[in-house]
Amino acid sequence: MFASSIEHHRQGSTIILLLLAVLLSPLISATRPAPRPADDAEAKIERENAIRELVKSPALDSLNFSLLVTEIPSGKVVAEYESARPLIPASIMKSLTIATLSHKLNPDWRYRTPVYLEGNLKRGVLNGNLVIEGSGDPTVNSRCAPESPDFIREIVEELKNAGIDSISGCIIIDDTIFNGPSTPPTWGTGDLSHSYGTGSHGFNFENNSRGKSAVFNPEKVFETGLCAELRNAGIKLGRNETPKERQKRKRLMVHVSPPLEEIMRSCMMRSDNLFAECFLRTYSVERGADGSTADGAKKEAEYWAGKKKPMEGVVIIDGSGLSRGNRLTALFLSEVLREMSENVEYASYFPLAGQEGTLRKFLKGTDLDSYLAMKTGSMTGIQCYAGYLLDEDFAPTHTVVVMANKMKDRAGFRTALGEALQKILK
Repeated sequence: MFASSIEHHRQGSTIILLLLAVLLSPLISATRPAPRPADDAEAKIERENAIRELVKSPALDSLNFSLLVTEIPSGKVVAEYESARPLIPASIMKSLTIATLSHKLNPDWRYRTPVYLEGNLKRGVLNGNLVIEGSGDPTVNSRCAPESPDFIREIVEELKNAGIDSISGCIIIDDTIFNGPSTPPTWGTGDLSHSYGTGSHGFNFENNSRGKSAVFNPEKVFETGLCAELRNAGIKLGRNETPKERQKRKRLMVHVSPPLEEIMRSCMMRSDNLFAECFLRTYSVERGADGSTADGAKKEAEYWAGKKKPMEGVVIIDGSGLSRGNRLTALFLSEVLREMSENVEYASYFPLAGQEGTLRKFLKGTDLDSYLAMKTGSMTGIQCYAGYLLDEDFAPTHTVVVMANKMKDRAGFRTALGEALQKILK
């Protein structure tokens, strides 16, 4: 059962992990039943003592700490400490962004980036421009999973198939689907030059980065690469001026992204800021607005307020959690997680403790290994976790949210938290 459950929960899991699960299945199923927080008086006292000891740890600041564990579906509180306290969430913000967009779009939804021939086509010559209409897709020629076709090669092949050997005009990239700045003004200036702080655009290319450095104009990188491939294919580009008024267009092709669920899973496993920011802006577009980060944040807050979630103290600035202006409460996020627990795809996005992503080493070898699925959030002085306790079939049984700001010792906090969770969730 354990092996088949892993395959159901993680369609994108590695073959090695699946083989290990098969080999270890009899041992795990016989010796490691899924943890279940007991409901007797002795267990409650032990949980209270565990929280008390955790809060006393010199590794954290008790005035900037919160914790909440609730039962699904009842919402019954199993363990709690200052759960209404607004704190900086860091990357557990991604779990909120993805929950929000999941309410609007289906798991099999895909970004579609069309390419048009603008002008007249005669005898292999396009008297006009090649126009790429950005869709906000963050995965175009991404170096990370999930994989998608090479966009530049797709375009060149379709031009050849259409018998085009010359383009008199220019390459035009329309990125107006997303309005506003590519990065929120509250992001730290020291983050903007790094790959994790790169901007989200209406047209994104190769993760908008080079190595560990941000690329501020992904359109230029794309255009340079496309021009080189056009030359290699013997297709001339004139770069001549064309009439400013829009010419007639014929669609050449459409680049299609991987399914949304694959992009979301990759975002959660790798904690990808670019993906998350594009999700928030896509939410704005899908709600009929301008695709700006600010509008996406506003509409996200409005959505959850409309669902009667506890919004007091909640401040949404971005989709990734890179802004230190964000504020969430464990209470609010726990309610979102509880509502989302019936969404099978959503629950599967969270890395498994001891096995995957940013949780690969956390709680490894303990009774919570593979039975706790959580998104992590880390910034200087900040360590947060949000997700689910799971049963043997990887179905969520409890929400788990932990938020620590002004942390004094990250390694010490992780150790203390790991020990506390083993007592709280058993």
